[in-house]
Amino acid sequence: MNAAALPLPLGRRPSRMGLLAGLSLLAALIALAVGAFPLPPAALISALLEPLGIDLGRHAADQSFVLWHIRLPRVLLAALVGGALGISGALSQGLFRNPLAEPALIGVASGAAIGAASVIVFAGSWLAALPAWAGAAALPVAAFVGGGLCTALVHRLARVDGRTAVDTMLLAGVAINALGFAAIGLLQVIADDEQLRGLTFWLLGSLGGATWSALAVGAPLMLLVLALGPLLARQLDALLLGESEAGHLGVDVQRLERRCVALIALAVGAAVALCGVIGFVGLVVPHIARRLGTVSHRWTLPASALLGAGLLVIADALGRTLTAPAELPVGAITSLAGAPFFLVLLQRRSARR
Repeated sequence: MNAAALPLPLGRRPSRMGLLAGLSLLAALIALAVGAFPLPPAALISALLEPLGIDLGRHAADQSFVLWHIRLPRVLLAALVGGALGISGALSQGLFRNPLAEPALIGVASGAAIGAASVIVFAGSWLAALPAWAGAAALPVAAFVGGGLCTALVHRLARVDGRTAVDTMLLAGVAINALGFAAIGLLQVIADDEQLRGLTFWLLGSLGGATWSALAVGAPLMLLVLALGPLLARQLDALLLGESEAGHLGVDVQRLERRCVALIALAVGAAVALCGVIGFVGLVVPHIARRLGTVSHRWTLPASALLGAGLLVIADALGRTLTAPAELPVGAITSLAGAPFFLVLLQRRSARR
């Protein structure tokens, strides 16, 4: 029997998925309107319709500039990053068969952070001599390469007798994360005041650097993860039964593990490269998705993407408005909201035991 033919419960209704999509779209429209420079609904709609040749005449030139050059790329980046982190969290929990797993467990986040932090601390004067476009690209490229190298190292350490041991991968990821953040701590010690400010803000996560060029680089990578992730749903559902049972049902478990790790690394590496470390989205969002539907990955994966997109858009909007014109790092907001959720989750699991 092939896993693709498994009669697993679908556990979702199209109307429920449509409702999540509608709420995410509503969150995006609200985020476009709010901020240090608010856009009234009439001006927002008028500016959005202007490229279509529909001139309602309800917006000014500065409102159009803020929407198209500042606000819209930022909201789109928040939606893509949130969706990528959400679906990578669902993939992580499905791969490790543990609801407390998150994408950072395979070392990609700490690796990306080391890459970016090294550039900030050691390459400041060197970057100033480069063309503007090259200097702007150096930080995300270093972060992406660092995340990829750490993920490859974790995967290599988890290879036992030609097979990938998931439990060994988990332990290797924990060790690599510890080493990575220890290295970042050392970089913070030797950084000067200006480097330390940039490093601290970047490590807390920020969407303030969102531009159309950044979207052009990161969007294809994250869209690839969002497109390919749900294709693994039936195999991950079979994996819930155990590796041996999934193998008997026709699932190539080793190939599935490699694909999951590759997609998680791609999603988190691209997200961290573009906006720094944003915690707890990959941990919290899949739990919310399962509460709204079922444990079937055919529901959890796309629902986690939609929820992650909507929640990060809302978190970023709060960061831009609560202390306007100053700005709170979006990673700090997600951590402040996610940490209590995690503690409640641990308490409930302990109570069930």
